[in-house]
Amino acid sequence: MPSSPVASLLAAKSDFQSALLGWYRAHARALPWRDSPSPYKTVVSEFMLQQTQVKTVLPYFARWLETFPDFAALAAAPEARVLKLWEGLGYYSRARNLHKLAQAVAALPELPRTPDAWRKLPGVGPYTAAAITSISFNAPAACVDGNVVRILSRLTADATPFRDSATAAKAFTPLANDLLTTSAAGDHNQAMMELGATVCFRQKPLCLTCPVRAFCAAGQRGDPENYPRLAPKQIEQRAVTRIWCERNRALLLHRAAADARRLANLHELPAAEHLGLNVEHFRAADLLATKRRGITRFQITESIYSARPPRTKLPPNLVWIPLAQLDEITLSGPHRRWITELLALRK
Repeated sequence: MPSSPVASLLAAKSDFQSALLGWYRAHARALPWRDSPSPYKTVVSEFMLQQTQVKTVLPYFARWLETFPDFAALAAAPEARVLKLWEGLGYYSRARNLHKLAQAVAALPELPRTPDAWRKLPGVGPYTAAAITSISFNAPAACVDGNVVRILSRLTADATPFRDSATAAKAFTPLANDLLTTSAAGDHNQAMMELGATVCFRQKPLCLTCPVRAFCAAGQRGDPENYPRLAPKQIEQRAVTRIWCERNRALLLHRAAADARRLANLHELPAAEHLGLNVEHFRAADLLATKRRGITRFQITESIYSARPPRTKLPPNLVWIPLAQLDEITLSGPHRRWITELLALRK
């Protein structure tokens, strides 16, 4: 007799696979990368969906495919055009890596077909390699991300404490591979993703309608929200003073260096230190807006103050952009929204 939830689940593997795949094939969302699927569509969707919700990705994916319909078109595009089309999705290293990946693929005689081969390409980690190759080539590799960790930890009521989701993903990968339907690896992986996205929520999971509830130890115990056991994220608070400075119908912006780690060649409102200023230089009456955003583990409060144009020569990373040309440059998503809002208030 099976002596543990893991053993019980593996003993019922065939029934589990049938229930999961039957549900997926009947209830899978209609998504554009699933419509006439191709390796290119799968690659683009996987890069865009990293740390981004499906509803946010959908319009970007449509515009991307219209502009860059295949690896060759993307490989031939200038980086500035790639980043402009990505504007607002954030985590711009994804766009740069996708661009580099397309250039690498375009130089190959044929597409790689194994996870190990894909992992040698820019921006491709274990999850992305498994997703691309299982969906495109039915490679027998399980995808394990935060959604899958949540499902597997609940199926087995695994109370192991993990430092973070990446550590948990590594620990659950052997079980994910053991449960994989190798004859339909792509559908199996997409079914697990779909289950995590539409049923097995982090909070208030829809256990009563879950297609694999009969195999779920945590669901049967009635405590699925207790799993997985991940250490809480340590949120660090940061404050940034931003400058709003206009001259002759142009706005002063900071352009990040080409080798910057996060926002290379992107524009934002300059921080006070870019002009040799600090918050003491401003009056409360100069405050135009206070904005908040989260980036990875940081919660950032950005206070935007009106300031006079500097009289000294500007460093090369501070640039005057005519208001009429703001749509032509690439701004970080939040700053695009804030600038648009502040310009509208002035009208």
